[in-house]
Amino acid sequence: MNPPTVLVTGATGTVGSALIPALQAHGVTVRAMIRDPARPVPGVENVVADLADAAAVAAALDGVDAAFLNGPSTPDAAALQIGFADLAHAEGLPRLVLLSQYAANPDSAVRFLRWHAEVEAHVRGLGLDHTVLRPNLYLQSLRAFAGTIAQGWFGAPVGGAAVSVVDARDVADAAAVVLTGAGHTGAVYTLTGPRAVTHAEIAAALSSAAGRDIAFHDTSAAEFSAALAGLLPPWQLDGLVEDYAHYARGEAATVYTSVADLTGRPARDVADFARDHAALFTRS
Repeated sequence: MNPPTVLVTGATGTVGSALIPALQAHGVTVRAMIRDPARPVPGVENVVADLADAAAVAAALDGVDAAFLNGPSTPDAAALQIGFADLAHAEGLPRLVLLSQYAANPDSAVRFLRWHAEVEAHVRGLGLDHTVLRPNLYLQSLRAFAGTIAQGWFGAPVGGAAVSVVDARDVADAAAVVLTGAGHTGAVYTLTGPRAVTHAEIAAALSSAAGRDIAFHDTSAAEFSAALAGLLPPWQLDGLVEDYAHYARGEAATVYTSVADLTGRPARDVADFARDHAALFTRS
């Protein structure tokens, strides 16, 4: 028999780029859905499709055994994901794995969490064989602070609140298990690291790995917004500020064992991430 084929949306993104080798390690055939034909993923089948293009998405879904749905960073992300799910249902997709977010809730003060909850509810209503993954804040988000970290600091409006941050590689490994194994229908897995850490503790881990002092500066939401103005569209910046207010309220500190339960090994700690990415945070 031929190995199963898994469609990965967002194939060049933070999770997608880690998911593809994880799936290959499970012996499946990967079909990478990309938007830019000039950036193909090596070693796999590539299909050029945008979630807004129903015909292209339907073609990408043709003949696959499972799909990983990761929404784009756009203000209509929920609608685009819902459209994909509808097409998947119409095409008879055997399994859908939906990447959501920690604490997704229709009543959340955070727009992104409301959007994710809307997509989750729609997928449940379709009756698809599906699984939901809800990762917490990615450690890989620290790469966005590389510029100031090179100067010895980074800042965010989070105070001393602890967050059970997760490594995106663990999210990918967990997704690979769910996409290729049985027994996950209807499950919702919240994915976190092995402990909740403050941003000051993250700074200490980066300092140890980089061999120099890197400090964390607590900033106000206004200062944070001003620093990022022009780098992100207003809707995304406002949503990011809402995300950090959610973290600062201590609403993202619970630790879950889903990564270990699914993969059979402990989730990566912030110290592991810092060591593995030390070159990013070491001043040249």
